[in-house]
Amino acid sequence: MRLATYLADGQPRAAVLASDQTLVAVGDLVAGGPLQMLDVLDAGPSFWDRLRAAATSARGGQPLSTARLLAPIPRPRRNMFCVGWNYSEHFAEGQGARGPSDDAAKIPDYPALFSKQPNGVVGPEAPVWHPAPVSNELDWEVELTVVVGTAGRDISEAQALEHVFGYTVGNDVSVRDVQRRHGGQWFKGKNFDTHCPLGPWIVSADEIGDPQDLRISLRVNGVTKQDSSTRFMVFRIPRIIKELSTGMRLEPGDLILTGTPEGVGFARKPPEFLKVGDLMEAEVEKIGVLRNAVAAYSPEASAAQLASLEVRPTSRSSANVAVGRTSGDRNA
Repeated sequence: MRLATYLADGQPRAAVLASDQTLVAVGDLVAGGPLQMLDVLDAGPSFWDRLRAAATSARGGQPLSTARLLAPIPRPRRNMFCVGWNYSEHFAEGQGARGPSDDAAKIPDYPALFSKQPNGVVGPEAPVWHPAPVSNELDWEVELTVVVGTAGRDISEAQALEHVFGYTVGNDVSVRDVQRRHGGQWFKGKNFDTHCPLGPWIVSADEIGDPQDLRISLRVNGVTKQDSSTRFMVFRIPRIIKELSTGMRLEPGDLILTGTPEGVGFARKPPEFLKVGDLMEAEVEKIGVLRNAVAAYSPEASAAQLASLEVRPTSRSSANVAVGRTSGDRNA
């Protein structure tokens, strides 16, 4: 099952991508169903089963070719969780670019974690703002992104994948010199507005199968810059979920960017950075391609982009969907 968010009558709407390449609103497939993706995730496994069954015969919605896709979750409730240095080759290339140091001499025993703020999220085809005049060191990072479906705290590795609803493609766009200048932590350099493209849709976990055997790549202006496989992750998804959920409850709709492989711009010789007009195409096998062009920052365009994510009250509510007790409650 593939779930997307698109604009319908000026509002974000959760939809199923049907076999005829149309988007059929969740609320049209299941009577009283949620209108927004976060509500779909909150609705729980019994509703997802109903939706999956209805999706098998879905047809005749908004043609994908004419729809404006947003990020699958256009406005996350809280920061996205991110993992740094999670492919050994990427760690090595970064170490070579940084130079040897005592604090970055070897891959750590625990994953390096940071977060990206919700205003960084944009969808397919949306512009990524160039950080000039603050910086010209704009870089790309394709990442497999986990979508949490079932809440839980202190989740074991053995149970971790039970808490995953599905996966999407992420691009951890980074401003490298800003990333380095704030005391060795990465938050500021990875948190400019629009610097977390996500999409084009969420693919449910049952369709992905093994998330640790997916080709992952990124092209800039048609030239391949990153090309690897998720099997080369140092910390696999169950370990990441275990570490994140230790002492901290994960919630439906939480997003986890799982790290990027080698091939980023700052580590190239000479370094390569994105310019206005460049087109990034981030791709993960079994999910699809996430395309975003780099644009010069415009306050007016930025305001319009944010306005398109505003959800206005409607007469329909997700309250009609029964939300059962999730299996994650045993870990709460």
